[in-house]
Formats: sequence, structure tokens, C-alpha cells
Amino acid sequence: MALQVAYLVNLYPAVSHTFIKREIQALERAGVSVQRIALRGWDAELVDETDRRELAGTRYVLQRGVVGLGLALLKTAVRKPARLWSAMRLAWRMSRRSDRPLPVHFVYLAEACLIEQWLADSGSEHLHAHFATNPAEIAMLTRALGGPPYSFTAHGSDIMDRPAQMGLDETVGRAAFVAAVCSFGRSQILKWVPHALWDKVRVVRCGLEPGYGNGESPAAQGNNRLLCVGRLSKEKGQLLLVEAASRVAASGRPFEIVLAGDGPMRAEVETLIAKTGLAGRVRITGWLDAPGIQNELRQARALVVPSLSEGLPVVIMEAMAYRRPVIAPYLAGIPELVTDGQTGWLYPTSDVAALATAIHACLDTPSVALAAMGEAARQRVLAAHDVDAEARQLVDLFTRSSKQAAGA
Repeated sequence: MALQVAYLVNLYPAVSHTFIKREIQALERAGVSVQRIALRGWDAELVDETDRRELAGTRYVLQRGVVGLGLALLKTAVRKPARLWSAMRLAWRMSRRSDRPLPVHFVYLAEACLIEQWLADSGSEHLHAHFATNPAEIAMLTRALGGPPYSFTAHGSDIMDRPAQMGLDETVGRAAFVAAVCSFGRSQILKWVPHALWDKVRVVRCGLEPGYGNGESPAAQGNNRLLCVGRLSKEKGQLLLVEAASRVAASGRPFEIVLAGDGPMRAEVETLIAKTGLAGRVRITGWLDAPGIQNELRQARALVVPSLSEGLPVVIMEAMAYRRPVIAPYLAGIPELVTDGQTGWLYPTSDVAALATAIHACLDTPSVALAAMGEAARQRVLAAHDVDAEARQLVDLFTRSSKQAAGA
């Protein structure tokens, strides 16, 4: 009988969460039955056909609103009063460390009540959450209510920006295991949990599906277009990139930068583009689906990442698989994949002058050398980020968790 696993995500499917979809599909190729659960996303306007199929197969916790959560909470109170009381105390402890008030954590508890009932009905043997924020806490509360063992994947800002408030010692301590997407991410978790829990934290990398980037050619000779993919937000650093682009423009070097994405800082980015006279050189596309991103990669000379906070961006993996070198900061897990001078150019995080210098270096690299860097990038990412290999590691961890629970 296939291993029954449930996945819990805040928002699913989503353009920015393609890595979760890849992971789920890889698990299914490995013979695991995966139940999709998300808090929200049922009303998303999706342009990608595979995302539409994922939406149809996902159950949404908040779709029935307060009524649905209230009924789930009442049912748990009748069926499992002692477990509910224990979970309430756990939610209260989590609220004391959090920047969110107690009522929010009680909402998490109500969500856990509904999820626990769904998992009991489906026979799921393990619950895996993505992100160390509220999905990890909800998974922990689901376990406290009598649900199956749980685990979660920590990515970037979810463990680097507010770790002390999230009660990582609780969520890690009660988990069967925790996955970090890079070694740097693992180190950030280890800072906040006792040494006795360190062995629970494993590195399970995000990966690319088989054949991703097959047949893609290196950048064409004379291509001066750089691509930046990401939400237009402070931590993604697009303002820094525009400042660096202004310095490159002042040197007279021809180039174009495409900002693929949208977000809360779009107006501010557009204002800086106009102020620096870069309207003809820097273009914002808005949100793109997966084929749209792939099309932009084909037309780019290289990917540029100006981020101020990251884990290990999946778009770097995608660009490298497309034989595109990467300009990125010495930040978090990025140097674990990008090698300066071999598969791209690394610069000190937030250093505008150094970023401008790296852009110049990329634009000045001869086509033959650029193609060699692109090929090295492809070989590097395919060796380190095979989604099926990473899925096999998860299957092993899920199986051990299920066996340990059965023998408890």
C-alpha cells in the first residue's frame, strides 16, 4: 500500500511556490500518495494549466470561513476534550513568543482541528508543512490533537527574520524531522534550538524536474539583456539593482534589465527607474507564469539576483539549468550553488558598486567564455538539485516517521 502523506501550505498553488509543486509531483512519481491542503488559494486566477489541476486537487481550510472552523473546533471538543485542552495550552505558549496575539494562535488551533479530521478520514500517515511560520505551528497543533507525525521545510526569511518569535524549539522539538533547503538555512535553525535537536534538522534541497532546460542554448552573441525574477519587495533588492544599473549606464555600456514580477514596491521601483533615467533600459513585466519565466530566461544573457535576504532562490537553479550564469550576492545558501568565476559572479551583499562591477564583468565576458560558464552552471545544478533524488530522501524520512509512530 502506498505511503499516505499530506502537505500543508499557506497558499497553493502559486507562481512563487513552483518548487512545492515539483516536490509533490516527484513524491508521487516515487509512489507516495500526497493529499494537498492549503489555507487559501481556492479563488486564485491561474494562468498555468498544471496549477489549475493542482487547485482542483487541493482542499482549502478557510474556504468555509468561520463556520467551518467553528464546527471543526466543536467536533474536536466533543471527541477529544483532553487533547484539545493540551493543544490550547500549546497555542498559548506559542503566542507568548510571537508578534501575533493569542486569538491568532487560537485560529491556528481551529485550523488544526479541521486538518486533523481530514487526515483521520484519509488515513494520512504523515503531515509535512512548507515554511517554518504558521504552517509549522498548525502542523504541530494537529499532532497535539492526535494527528500523525509532522515535519516542515524551512526556506529563507521564515527562519532568518523572526526566529525567536516563532518558538522553533517547540516546532522542531515536536517534529519527526525538519528540512532546510541549504546548509546555511540549517545553521540558522541550529542557532535557535538545543544541541539535542540538531540531528533532526536535515538538508533537503529544492530540485528541478527531469529534463528541465534540456535543449536550451547558451545566450546569443551580443545579448546584453539581464533578467531579475522576484516579488517587487524590499528584501528582493530591486532598488539596489536600479542603483547599480544607473552606474553601468553612466559608463556608456549598452544593456537591458528585465524585472519579472510584481509586488508592493512596484511604484517605488518605477519612480527610481524614472528618476535615474533608465526608463528605456529597465522594464517591469508583472507576474509571469512558468512558461513566461522560461521564455525570459531564453532571451537573457544572465540572471541577476540583488536580494538582501534569501535562502537559496529556486530561480537561480532554473537559470543555471538554462545555461545562464548568475550574478548574485555572497548571501545565505547562494554560494553553495554559484561559484564565483565559474558559474557566475558573486558580490558582497548590498554593495551597489560591487554589483555594478559584476554586471560589467558579465557584459564584457566573450561569448565562448560565457557559454562555458553556462554549461558549467547547468552541470552543477543538475548534480546538486535533482528533485527525484531529494524526493527519495523525503520518502525515507516519511517512512521512518510512519514506522516509529506505528511502533510507539
